[in-house]
Amino acid sequence: MRYAMIMAGGAGTRLWPMSRKDKPKQLLRFIQREGEKTRALLELADKRLDGLIDQKRRYICTAEQYRDAVADLLPKYDDDQILGEPAARDTVNAVGFAAAILAKEDQDAIFAVLTADHVIEPIDTFQERMDLGFRLVEQDDTRFVTFSIKPTYPATGFGYVEQGSPIRDAKDGKRPAIDGAKDKAYHVQRFVEKPDRARAEVYVESGDYAWNSGMFVWKAQTFLDALKKYKPESHEGLMEIQKAWGSRKFKSVLAEVYPNLPKISVDYAVLEPASKETAKGKGKADFSVCTVQMDLTWLDVGSWPSYAETVKADKAGNRAAGEGTSVTIDCKNTLSIAAKGHTVALLGLDDVIVVHTPDATLVMPKSKSEELKKLHGVLEEGLK
Repeated sequence: MRYAMIMAGGAGTRLWPMSRKDKPKQLLRFIQREGEKTRALLELADKRLDGLIDQKRRYICTAEQYRDAVADLLPKYDDDQILGEPAARDTVNAVGFAAAILAKEDQDAIFAVLTADHVIEPIDTFQERMDLGFRLVEQDDTRFVTFSIKPTYPATGFGYVEQGSPIRDAKDGKRPAIDGAKDKAYHVQRFVEKPDRARAEVYVESGDYAWNSGMFVWKAQTFLDALKKYKPESHEGLMEIQKAWGSRKFKSVLAEVYPNLPKISVDYAVLEPASKETAKGKGKADFSVCTVQMDLTWLDVGSWPSYAETVKADKAGNRAAGEGTSVTIDCKNTLSIAAKGHTVALLGLDDVIVVHTPDATLVMPKSKSEELKKLHGVLEEGLK
């Protein structure tokens, strides 16, 4: 059976002062689309699953402190469909948490791991490629399917996937071809974490590399098997949590075990070692890592400049959002966000960002957006 888990535990510190500790970016209704109501990133991630995954087979993994906020935002989710982490232990444990629960509920569960901080369009292309990912795993449950985005510029803030041979090559034996896989599905040679500018330029020019989207499809039990092989400390703890699932002691076991799991990403813990086995091609590897290329618009809304790309610009490149009023005169390439009942006025400024909320105002050049974490680190607790 097909399932989906949306990871929604990020803090969103580079979107301060709108994103706060008690209401991070994925829960903010601040994504505007012409003719539609303003939505939260998590709402968009859930909506992309309509017609692909049944509502009762969708899960959200988030911080336990956000459980009530997630339930208010997405009331169709039952309480046991919200997997609350008592502490942040990075993506391998968030994925392992979901895998442990799903494998107990359904030994044949195959699930997609999705993110809650992206704008992805068009939805029909997204669903077509997701369906291809599911079919690849349904044909061979040792496969770990990643989804890669064709790069449009030499980004240094994303990881990269090096594409190898097409999935339908001789190594796949006599199995029938997967419909729609041609020119879309490939074996993975390796993963590369956030390269410097020079390497990123080489990757983009080569045509053999794509951005790692952070989305995956795999069989729940196969993922747990890989975790046992590559990260046994996490596997051991997650098996304790799995055993307690559905019992009265579940919450206490989760609170005791989960915060002590080793903190590491799913890329480092599982995908990198598994892809190295795939690339060697000697004998039969326990797992096979492949990638499906997604030819679509994929925007990681992790900073104010990336958020600005979701807002319509005027002829001078100025963008305005929020429930208040923004006025720009003799300005170029600015982003201004005004809270309800407030006016933000910019005069003679280029490439600046102004974000006004009821209790804080941010003013900075766009070039400093990646350094916003420094500011966040010195703020008073009540403003974080």
